[in-house]
Parts: sequence; C-alpha cells; structure tokens
Amino acid sequence: MDLRVFTEPQQGATFPQLVAVAQRAEQLGFSGFFRSDHYRYIGDGSPRDGVTDAWITLAGLAVETTSIRLGTLMSSATFRLPGPLAVAAAQVDSMSGGRLEIGIGSGWYEAEHQALGIPFPSVQERFDRLTEQLEILQGLWSTRQGEAFTYYGRYYTLTDCPVTFRPAQQPHPPVLIGGYGRRRTPALAARFAAEFNVPGATPAQAAEQFARVDKACEELGRDPESLKKSVWVTTCIGKDDAEYTRRATAIGRSPAGLREQGIAGLPSEAKESLRRFESAGAERVYLQFLTLDDLDHLDLIAEVLLA
Repeated sequence: MDLRVFTEPQQGATFPQLVAVAQRAEQLGFSGFFRSDHYRYIGDGSPRDGVTDAWITLAGLAVETTSIRLGTLMSSATFRLPGPLAVAAAQVDSMSGGRLEIGIGSGWYEAEHQALGIPFPSVQERFDRLTEQLEILQGLWSTRQGEAFTYYGRYYTLTDCPVTFRPAQQPHPPVLIGGYGRRRTPALAARFAAEFNVPGATPAQAAEQFARVDKACEELGRDPESLKKSVWVTTCIGKDDAEYTRRATAIGRSPAGLREQGIAGLPSEAKESLRRFESAGAERVYLQFLTLDDLDHLDLIAEVLLA
C-alpha cells in the first residue's frame, strides 16, 4: 500500500508548518505530501489565521524538499484560468525536478467563492468548465515545444498560445480526479486521469465508486487497471487511549466517531482500518493529517502504517 500525507491548511497553517510536515514526511518515507486548495476555513467556528495559496505553497515546497511527490487534492477549476494554471504547473514541476501531481476538480464550496468574490456557477457549468480545462491542459501538454496551441470552447478560448513552457515530466505530470459523482466524474477520470480518488470515504463507499470508474473506463475502451485507485481518510493514532483521545479532541472529532470513519484508534485498530481500504480496492491512501504541530504524531503514524 502506497501512503501519502494530506493536509488541510485552510483550517489554520503557516508555510513554515507545512514545510516542517513535508520534510518530516519525506524523511519518514511517505511517498507524497499533498494539500487541499481552499482559502476559507471549513466547518463551524471562526476563521483561523494562516491562509496560504496552494500553488505558491507547492512552489516553495518544491525547493524545500528533494524526493517526495507534491500535489493538490483538489484544485478548483473555478479558481484559475487554464492557461495560467498550465504555466504554474509546469514551473512547479520543473522546480521540483519532476515531482508534481495535479489534482483538479469542479469546485464545491460556495461560501468560499462568495467570500473571495469568485464566481460560483451551476453544477453543470462547473463541470463543463472543468472539462474544458482538462482538454486545454492535455492540448498544451501534447503540443510540441515552440509550436502554438489553439482551442475554441464555450468558456475558454486560446488563440495561438505559444508553448514555451514544458513540465519536467513527460508527457505531463499525473492528473488526479475524484469525488462521488455517479456519471460525469467517473467519465472524466476515465478520459483524463492517472488516478481516481474518493474523498473522506468508508471502505464501502470507496468500493462503490471504484466500480463506477471501472465501468467508465470499460465504456471508453480503457483498461481499468491503468487507473490507480485511492482514497483520503482522516488519520489519528495514539499509543494508548489517553493519547488517542487527546489527539482526536484536538482536531475537533469524537474519538468514537473517528474510529468508525477514519484510520484511527490504537495502532492495531489503525492497521486493521488500512487493511479494509486495501480490501476495498484502494492502492494508495492519503492520510489526512490535521495535527500539524504534533510531529510526534506523524512519527507514530509512520511507525504503525509504514512498517
């Protein structure tokens, strides 16, 4: 099982904190460090300090780490125009020596859009825009260096765009698509993605969505085995009940509820939860790590789950 660390900086995190976690994750042997792409605190309570931009963060981490894979879960297609996103992605991939992975989705958090003045169209339009963005990224990546790319879409038009930027990875960095959509999400993953991710899933939910994306691959004539399957799951472990309860409480979660929904509890319980996701078809798990100041917690997670 491939394990990666996934953080949610909109819940309150500074860049130095993210650097510390990414560097420790690299030292411990996790294969990737990913972050959400949000600008507003999610959940009840007051907004917290420490808002950071996902792509600026990735650029910084590209030079602060040496081997760990870096990426987003997920960048909202409503946040950025596809041309500038392609340039930013190519630059981060180059800065990191070819370690970038791009998670991209349609966007969902309406309050965040309202707070920052970002247009929030209908679900159908958001998916249409996401489709065009993916077509543009693919088109730019498949255009030879020095040639021009033109695209005419309903929402985006690129006219004679000179392709003077290229990612380090060829033909391009892996694309991640995920979610619970029953039709369009699996179809987009089958068409564009290297990996399909089910967010905050139980094993049963993951298995159900994996079946949908496998069917979408088959309908497209793609081998379902060529699409990596993954989940992200809240992770919280304690050496004893007191330590576990303290860590669960620190992230505002019920210790009992977290045991049901996450990879959580004592080491033996966490190992068993991970095995259930593997049995459900997950080849990779993004461990949602929310106690950013508790690097001892990350050490314990590695000790228990990477062993």
